[in-house]
Amino acid sequence: MWRSLLAVLAGIVVLTIASFAIEAVANPLLLHLFPQALPNQAALQQNLYANLLLYFYTAICVLAGAYVTAWIARRAPVWHAVAMGVIEAGLTFYAMKAFPHQAPLRNWIVGMVTVIPVAWLGGVLRAAHARRRPSLPEHAGGVVAE
Repeated sequence: MWRSLLAVLAGIVVLTIASFAIEAVANPLLLHLFPQALPNQAALQQNLYANLLLYFYTAICVLAGAYVTAWIARRAPVWHAVAMGVIEAGLTFYAMKAFPHQAPLRNWIVGMVTVIPVAWLGGVLRAAHARRRPSLPEHAGGVVAE
């Protein structure tokens, strides 16, 4: 049970830190590179291409968080990744209610709709990776003695 909780929490931490880190770099960079089209933060939030970039990197962050969740959980990796996605969808809903003017409504909705399927994909990728790569025996430092 503790491993499951740790796995889900670690996945949420990974996706949150990665998402905020990318946003901290991407938003000022976009404002600097495209001053005519994106003169301020409000224009950035309303720009279709900037929002598509946001959706893309958010999906990558959710995928990474779900992968980490599945990796730490070991047992039932896909289930744990989906559980992380469900919790993140709930946190997104809470943030939408608490901070409604931080982003356009469509961004909140896209985030809540896509987080669970993307988290599922992260769990599936980790499970597939784990099946392809058998774990090494623990004795002899991972080397099988003959």
